[in-house]
Amino acid sequence: MPTTTTVQRVAIVTGAARGIGAATAVRLAADGFAVAVLDLDEAACASTVATIEKEGGRALAVDCDVSDAAQVEAAVARVDTELGAPTVLVNNAGIVRDNLVFKMTDRDFDSVIGVHLRGAFLMARAVQRHQTAAGWGRTVNLSSSAALGNRGQANYSSAKAGLQGLTKTLAIELGPFGVTVNCVAPGFIATEMTAATAQRMGITFEEFTDRYAQSIPVRRGGRPEDIAQAVSFFVREEAGFVNGQILYVAGGPKG
Repeated sequence: MPTTTTVQRVAIVTGAARGIGAATAVRLAADGFAVAVLDLDEAACASTVATIEKEGGRALAVDCDVSDAAQVEAAVARVDTELGAPTVLVNNAGIVRDNLVFKMTDRDFDSVIGVHLRGAFLMARAVQRHQTAAGWGRTVNLSSSAALGNRGQANYSSAKAGLQGLTKTLAIELGPFGVTVNCVAPGFIATEMTAATAQRMGITFEEFTDRYAQSIPVRRGGRPEDIAQAVSFFVREEAGFVNGQILYVAGGPKG
Protein backbone atom coordinates (compact mmCIF):
# COMPACT_ATOMS: atom_id res chain seq x y z
CA MET A 1 0.00 0.00 0.00
CA PRO A 2 1.23 3.56 -0.68
CA THR A 3 2.47 5.45 2.33
CA THR A 4 1.36 8.94 3.27
CA THR A 5 4.13 11.40 4.01
CA THR A 6 3.33 14.17 6.45
CA VAL A 7 5.27 17.33 5.74
CA GLN A 8 6.67 18.89 8.90
CA ARG A 9 5.42 22.41 9.45
CA VAL A 10 7.97 25.16 9.94
CA ALA A 11 7.86 27.87 12.59
CA ILE A 12 9.87 31.07 12.90
CA VAL A 13 10.46 32.53 16.35
CA THR A 14 12.12 35.94 16.52
CA GLY A 15 14.26 37.02 19.44
CA ALA A 16 14.80 33.34 20.17
CA ALA A 17 18.38 33.33 21.42
CA ARG A 18 17.22 33.57 25.02
CA GLY A 19 14.32 34.16 27.39
CA ILE A 20 10.76 33.85 26.17
CA GLY A 21 11.84 33.36 22.56
CA ALA A 22 14.16 30.48 23.39
CA ALA A 23 11.55 28.77 25.59
CA THR A 24 8.96 29.17 22.83
CA ALA A 25 11.27 27.77 20.15
CA VAL A 26 12.04 24.73 22.31
CA ARG A 27 8.34 24.19 23.06
CA LEU A 28 7.31 24.41 19.40
CA ALA A 29 10.03 21.93 18.48
CA ALA A 30 8.63 19.57 21.12
CA ASP A 31 5.22 20.08 19.50
CA GLY A 32 6.63 18.77 16.24
CA PHE A 33 7.61 21.91 14.32
CA ALA A 34 10.90 22.54 12.61
CA VAL A 35 11.99 25.85 14.10
CA ALA A 36 13.95 28.76 12.70
CA VAL A 37 15.63 30.54 15.60
CA LEU A 38 16.01 34.20 14.64
CA ASP A 39 18.02 36.82 16.51
CA LEU A 40 20.45 39.64 15.81
CA ASP A 41 23.47 37.38 16.31
CA GLU A 42 23.34 33.94 14.71
CA ALA A 43 26.01 32.63 17.09
CA ALA A 44 23.85 33.59 20.08
CA CYS A 45 21.17 31.22 18.78
CA ALA A 46 23.46 28.18 19.12
CA SER A 47 22.26 27.22 22.59
CA THR A 48 18.58 27.21 21.56
CA VAL A 49 19.36 25.21 18.42
CA ALA A 50 21.46 22.72 20.39
CA THR A 51 18.67 22.19 22.93
CA ILE A 52 16.19 21.45 20.14
CA GLU A 53 18.54 19.13 18.27
CA LYS A 54 19.45 17.27 21.45
CA GLU A 55 15.79 16.28 21.73
CA GLY A 56 15.70 15.12 18.12
CA GLY A 57 14.18 18.25 16.60
CA ARG A 58 15.16 20.29 13.54
CA ALA A 59 16.31 23.87 14.02
CA LEU A 60 18.11 26.58 12.09
CA ALA A 61 19.88 29.64 13.49
CA VAL A 62 19.37 32.78 11.42
CA ASP A 63 20.69 36.27 12.11
CA CYS A 64 18.23 39.04 11.35
CA ASP A 65 17.49 42.62 12.39
CA VAL A 66 13.70 42.47 12.22
CA SER A 67 13.45 46.25 11.83
CA ASP A 68 15.30 46.01 8.48
CA ALA A 69 13.03 45.03 5.58
CA ALA A 70 15.83 43.63 3.40
CA GLN A 71 17.15 41.45 6.23
CA VAL A 72 13.66 40.16 6.98
CA GLU A 73 13.08 39.17 3.37
CA ALA A 74 16.47 37.45 3.21
CA ALA A 75 15.90 35.60 6.49
CA VAL A 76 12.48 34.29 5.51
CA ALA A 77 13.83 33.22 2.10
CA ARG A 78 16.66 31.33 3.82
CA VAL A 79 14.22 29.56 6.13
CA ASP A 80 12.12 28.55 3.12
CA THR A 81 15.18 27.13 1.39
CA GLU A 82 16.81 25.35 4.33
CA LEU A 83 13.86 24.24 6.51
CA GLY A 84 10.77 24.65 4.36
CA ALA A 85 8.02 27.19 3.85
CA PRO A 86 7.25 28.85 7.21
CA THR A 87 3.58 28.82 8.16
CA VAL A 88 3.94 29.64 11.86
CA LEU A 89 5.37 32.95 13.04
CA VAL A 90 6.00 34.09 16.60
CA ASN A 91 6.94 37.77 16.79
CA ASN A 92 8.87 37.97 20.04
CA ALA A 93 11.91 40.15 19.24
CA GLY A 94 12.13 43.20 21.44
CA ILE A 95 14.34 45.71 23.20
CA VAL A 96 13.85 48.21 26.02
CA ARG A 97 15.04 51.80 26.25
CA ASP A 98 13.21 52.87 29.39
CA ASN A 99 13.06 56.48 30.57
CA LEU A 100 10.58 59.10 31.67
CA VAL A 101 9.15 60.98 28.73
CA PHE A 102 11.06 64.22 29.41
CA LYS A 103 14.33 62.25 29.28
CA MET A 104 13.43 59.94 26.40
CA THR A 105 15.28 60.66 23.18
CA ASP A 106 13.96 60.32 19.64
CA ARG A 107 16.27 57.36 19.18
CA ASP A 108 14.99 55.70 22.37
CA PHE A 109 11.46 55.92 21.04
CA ASP A 110 12.12 55.04 17.42
CA SER A 111 14.36 52.04 18.12
CA VAL A 112 11.81 50.38 20.41
CA ILE A 113 8.95 51.00 17.98
CA GLY A 114 11.19 49.77 15.16
CA VAL A 115 12.00 46.40 16.68
CA HIS A 116 8.68 45.57 18.33
CA LEU A 117 6.09 47.03 15.98
CA ARG A 118 7.78 47.59 12.62
CA GLY A 119 9.61 44.28 13.08
CA ALA A 120 6.37 42.37 13.67
CA PHE A 121 4.80 44.03 10.61
CA LEU A 122 7.76 43.21 8.36
CA MET A 123 7.91 39.60 9.53
CA ALA A 124 4.15 39.12 9.19
CA ARG A 125 4.19 40.60 5.69
CA ALA A 126 6.97 38.27 4.58
CA VAL A 127 5.58 35.10 6.17
CA GLN A 128 1.95 35.60 5.13
CA ARG A 129 2.89 34.76 1.55
CA HIS A 130 3.76 31.24 2.64
CA GLN A 131 0.77 30.99 4.97
CA THR A 132 -1.80 32.04 2.40
CA ALA A 133 -0.21 29.82 -0.27
CA ALA A 134 -0.59 26.87 2.09
CA GLY A 135 -4.13 27.84 3.09
CA TRP A 136 -3.07 27.49 6.73
CA GLY A 137 -1.05 29.56 9.14
CA ARG A 138 -0.60 30.78 12.69
CA THR A 139 0.91 34.07 13.80
CA VAL A 140 1.36 34.98 17.45
CA ASN A 141 2.51 38.44 18.47
CA LEU A 142 4.06 39.08 21.87
CA SER A 143 2.55 42.14 23.50
CA SER A 144 2.76 42.95 27.23
CA SER A 145 0.68 44.10 30.17
CA ALA A 146 2.65 47.34 29.65
CA ALA A 147 0.30 47.96 26.70
CA LEU A 148 -2.11 49.22 29.38
CA GLY A 149 0.43 51.87 30.39
CA ASN A 150 3.60 51.77 32.46
CA ARG A 151 5.67 54.56 33.97
CA GLY A 152 8.94 55.11 32.16
CA GLN A 153 7.93 53.08 29.12
CA ALA A 154 6.15 55.44 26.73
CA ASN A 155 8.01 53.80 23.84
CA TYR A 156 7.56 50.18 24.96
CA SER A 157 3.91 50.65 25.98
CA SER A 158 3.11 52.30 22.66
CA ALA A 159 4.77 49.49 20.73
CA LYS A 160 2.98 46.78 22.70
CA ALA A 161 -0.39 48.49 22.36
CA GLY A 162 0.27 48.84 18.64
CA LEU A 163 0.93 45.11 18.41
CA GLN A 164 -2.55 44.45 19.74
CA GLY A 165 -4.07 46.60 17.00
CA LEU A 166 -1.86 44.91 14.41
CA THR A 167 -3.00 41.52 15.68
CA LYS A 168 -6.68 42.30 15.28
CA THR A 169 -6.22 43.82 11.84
CA LEU A 170 -4.16 40.92 10.52
CA ALA A 171 -6.71 38.50 11.97
CA ILE A 172 -9.41 40.17 9.86
CA GLU A 173 -7.30 40.30 6.70
CA LEU A 174 -5.75 36.82 6.87
CA GLY A 175 -8.57 34.83 8.46
CA PRO A 176 -10.27 34.12 5.11
CA PHE A 177 -7.06 32.38 3.98
CA GLY A 178 -6.95 29.93 6.89
CA VAL A 179 -4.51 32.02 8.90
CA THR A 180 -5.18 32.98 12.51
CA VAL A 181 -3.40 35.84 14.27
CA ASN A 182 -3.44 36.11 18.04
CA CYS A 183 -1.52 37.88 20.76
CA VAL A 184 0.01 36.85 24.08
CA ALA A 185 0.56 39.68 26.56
CA PRO A 186 2.89 38.62 29.37
CA GLY A 187 2.94 40.22 32.77
CA PHE A 188 6.10 40.09 34.88
CA ILE A 189 8.39 37.36 33.51
CA ALA A 190 11.81 36.53 34.93
CA THR A 191 14.22 36.99 32.01
CA GLU A 192 17.57 38.61 31.35
CA MET A 193 15.69 41.71 30.22
CA THR A 194 13.87 42.09 33.56
CA ALA A 195 17.11 41.32 35.39
CA ALA A 196 18.70 44.25 33.57
CA THR A 197 15.82 46.46 34.73
CA ALA A 198 16.51 45.47 38.34
CA GLN A 199 20.16 46.36 37.87
CA ARG A 200 19.26 49.80 36.53
CA MET A 201 17.07 50.32 39.60
CA GLY A 202 19.96 49.41 41.87
CA ILE A 203 18.32 46.40 43.52
CA THR A 204 18.91 42.66 43.32
CA PHE A 205 16.87 40.58 40.94
CA GLU A 206 15.48 38.64 43.92
CA GLU A 207 14.22 41.88 45.49
CA PHE A 208 12.80 42.97 42.15
CA THR A 209 10.99 39.65 41.64
CA ASP A 210 9.65 39.54 45.20
CA ARG A 211 8.32 43.09 44.87
CA TYR A 212 6.34 42.17 41.78
CA ALA A 213 5.17 38.84 43.18
CA GLN A 214 3.37 40.55 46.05
CA SER A 215 1.13 42.36 43.57
CA ILE A 216 0.35 39.24 41.50
CA PRO A 217 -2.68 37.18 42.62
CA VAL A 218 -0.87 33.85 42.17
CA ARG A 219 2.02 35.28 44.24
CA ARG A 220 4.85 34.47 41.87
CA GLY A 221 6.56 35.93 38.87
CA GLY A 222 6.13 34.33 35.49
CA ARG A 223 8.59 32.07 33.71
CA PRO A 224 9.39 32.00 29.99
CA GLU A 225 7.80 28.54 29.85
CA ASP A 226 4.47 30.04 30.97
CA ILE A 227 4.41 32.13 27.82
CA ALA A 228 5.60 29.27 25.63
CA GLN A 229 2.62 27.22 26.80
CA ALA A 230 0.21 29.93 25.70
CA VAL A 231 1.88 30.27 22.29
CA SER A 232 1.73 26.50 21.89
CA PHE A 233 -2.05 26.63 22.29
CA PHE A 234 -2.54 29.36 19.71
CA VAL A 235 -0.52 27.60 16.99
CA ARG A 236 -2.08 24.18 17.26
CA GLU A 237 -4.60 22.82 14.77
CA GLU A 238 -7.38 22.76 17.38
CA ALA A 239 -7.14 26.53 17.90
CA GLY A 240 -8.33 27.31 14.39
CA PHE A 241 -11.48 29.13 15.57
CA VAL A 242 -9.53 31.39 17.95
CA ASN A 243 -8.56 34.50 16.02
CA GLY A 244 -7.73 38.11 16.84
CA GLN A 245 -7.53 37.50 20.59
CA ILE A 246 -5.34 39.10 23.26
CA LEU A 247 -4.41 36.70 26.08
CA TYR A 248 -2.86 38.26 29.18
CA VAL A 249 -0.58 35.72 30.85
CA ALA A 250 0.09 37.65 34.01
CA GLY A 251 -0.99 35.65 37.03
CA GLY A 252 -4.17 37.69 37.35
CA PRO A 253 -6.74 39.67 35.38
CA LYS A 254 -5.56 42.36 33.02
CA GLY A 255 -7.11 44.33 30.22
